[in-house]
Amino acid sequence: MTVKLRELKDAGVRYGEKRRGRRMNSRVPIRLEWEGADAKRRTIEAITRTVNPYGCLVFLTETLELEQRLALVNMATHTSNAAIVVWKGNQQPEGWEYGIELVAPDMEFWGIEL
Repeated sequence: MTVKLRELKDAGVRYGEKRRGRRMNSRVPIRLEWEGADAKRRTIEAITRTVNPYGCLVFLTETLELEQRLALVNMATHTSNAAIVVWKGNQQPEGWEYGIELVAPDMEFWGIEL
């Protein structure tokens, strides 16, 4: 069977953009910690907009870079997980939209059933 390049490209669009888990609108208090370019420890607290087993969407007043490595602390459950900034959206009145992905997440990290 031969597959045309266009078919492969279309399949990548269809399957590559699917999310890895069910998203849930949930306001979870979090703290993000990272090392800035000046080697100083930075911290910001925020509230998630949506969560899924693999990460969250959050609005931040701080500007972060794509692929920025962070520690994400769920302040409701007092657990933390390594994370990375994987998406930066538009600037809104409440800050920049960011997609944060958990690295090797515990499926119970958010403390809610997803």
